[in-house]
Amino acid sequence: MSGTDSGTASPAGLYSSVVTPHEKRAALRAALAAPEICRLPGAFSPLVARLIQDVGFEGVYVSGAVLSADLALPDIGLTTLTEVVGRSRQVARVTDLPVLVDADTGFGEPMSAARTISELEDAGLAGCHLEDQVNPKRCGHLDGKAVVPVGDMVRRLGAAVSARRDDAFVICARTDARAIDGLDAAIDRARAYVDAGADMIFTEALADAAEFEAFRAAIDVPLLANLTEFGKSELIGAATLQEIGYDAVIYPVTTLRVALGAVEDALREIATTGTQTAWLDRMQHRERLYELNRYADFTHFDSALFTKGFWQ
Repeated sequence: MSGTDSGTASPAGLYSSVVTPHEKRAALRAALAAPEICRLPGAFSPLVARLIQDVGFEGVYVSGAVLSADLALPDIGLTTLTEVVGRSRQVARVTDLPVLVDADTGFGEPMSAARTISELEDAGLAGCHLEDQVNPKRCGHLDGKAVVPVGDMVRRLGAAVSARRDDAFVICARTDARAIDGLDAAIDRARAYVDAGADMIFTEALADAAEFEAFRAAIDVPLLANLTEFGKSELIGAATLQEIGYDAVIYPVTTLRVALGAVEDALREIATTGTQTAWLDRMQHRERLYELNRYADFTHFDSALFTKGFWQ
């Protein structure tokens, strides 16, 4: 994880990453072109994004489902562009890694999708995906979804691409047609979306490795896979996806599910026993938290502000 040298008092990188948004976007494109698959775990908070970088992943993902859940809302299109941009900006600010965000359906008609791209670029994101569901959308692994006509999604993508100011910003098209109209229909849609300018394709809710393979054989641009838990897709693993030829994989809700599962268990323990003592060995230690939020670097900078000659 990047950080300031403890022997200096420079604030560079303390409050925001020193890697520029364009550099992060270029890094994402390079990762998509690399032989190894680009792995993007979901971050439900900026501090989780720091952990993702520290562990050694290639990118960070901001999930619409996670943002909805964090607001105690179902994933049915209730979050706003302002909420998504605000959380994404917070996440992108603290990490040197490229951040890919779930932009749902673009938050409205094609003109709104265009504005979405502009706002996400301003927030420092490396890319986003837009989906072809009817607005308001539903979680991609639930039944009852509906997709817009292909022409509507093509216009949505065309508006988004035309609004892009940094050519390195990655615009990914997601199709939910597999669970509604079948695999062939999803492939046909993906081809139309590539023609409309999509840099990458994300096909939601593919069933198994054979379907991932069929999609890879049919589409020439980078492909994104979703390894979410408890959904319609087999959890076939990043190594297998890489062998198939996939370029990126997201783990959108994993960190939130792990965290909330542990929080619920700990709360029940405290409610029963009145103490958290049994959980001490399972907690992140105070020292590790301070390391992640760079407590020592901030303290050193604060002390140096009062050192004679610091600003000379």
